[in-house]
Amino acid sequence: MADVLVIGGGVIGLATALELRQRGLTVTVLERDVCGQAATWAAGGMLAPEAERLEGDLRELGIRSRSLYAEWIRKIVHLTGQSCGYWCCGILSPISCSDADAETVKEHPKYIDRVHLDKRQSGLGDSVSGALWLPEDGQVDNRLLAKALILALRSLDVEILEGTSVDRIVTQGDRVLHLETSRGKLKAEHYLLATGAWARSLLPLPISPRKGQMLSVFDPNRSLQTVIFGKNTYLIPRQDGTLVIGATVEDVEFAPGNTGAGMHRLLSQAIALYPAIADMTIQETWWGFRPHAPNEIPILGASHYENLSLATGHYRNGILFAPITAQFLTDWICDRKVDPLLKALSDFR
Repeated sequence: MADVLVIGGGVIGLATALELRQRGLTVTVLERDVCGQAATWAAGGMLAPEAERLEGDLRELGIRSRSLYAEWIRKIVHLTGQSCGYWCCGILSPISCSDADAETVKEHPKYIDRVHLDKRQSGLGDSVSGALWLPEDGQVDNRLLAKALILALRSLDVEILEGTSVDRIVTQGDRVLHLETSRGKLKAEHYLLATGAWARSLLPLPISPRKGQMLSVFDPNRSLQTVIFGKNTYLIPRQDGTLVIGATVEDVEFAPGNTGAGMHRLLSQAIALYPAIADMTIQETWWGFRPHAPNEIPILGASHYENLSLATGHYRNGILFAPITAQFLTDWICDRKVDPLLKALSDFR
């Protein structure tokens, strides 16, 4: 019997499983499909607490998690020898003259006008009058990160059970007794629910899916060397020439598939932002489901059950929040330690 059963093999479950294992606990990860293939696979991988304009405690959560990234990635690479595509490329957040807050933004200490913007990144659309230059924001290749986390866990003898659905959490009083799964009854000392947009299928949590459609094109000239975070779209250049374009936000439950309207919206906005995209070859289209929580604040830490913890509701920032979520949840599970920021987020919700 494992010390901890982690339900969910996305970046949050995998990252927390790794932290728990490195603290000396035995861990088993349960994934109903294939690890890292749901929201983690569909994400953009931006590390952008400033570009996202997060506020208050949520902003602090993002800034703190971003500050953990370099060392966190170094440890993963050391365990696996695999690149995670971590790139401190900075982010440009363009401003248009027509934006309601354009004049206010010009007073921001990180604002650069069009002349200086063109020196940093040429070729943006004519409507762009300037930008915020956010050098500490960046990106990671979320798909490479997921693969590396899986390799790291296996190197540390963490059991990963893919194709294992959890049908029911069986409880008695204030404790979880066991899980009813497609492999039968599974037990542990502690349980972690990290099932993203599907969390409410096991517990009555206020989590709902928000569909995001995305696509990628190939930029043979590697003409973009920084992330462009526009008002309604973002462009994420990978170092291999792939240019990721995202993303729609749709309240359509779990309706699958890419739509003509979704692709048209993304491409038209992307071309307006960076016209050279019009001549780039489309590589791939995909979609995924973000876990949305009230006030867009993730649900982290204790549950109503003494031996069940929660890590869900990361919405648009699961990749960004992964290392600090792993740290907070491991502190809680191992030592019942609650970071003041975690308490503040819970109180606000």
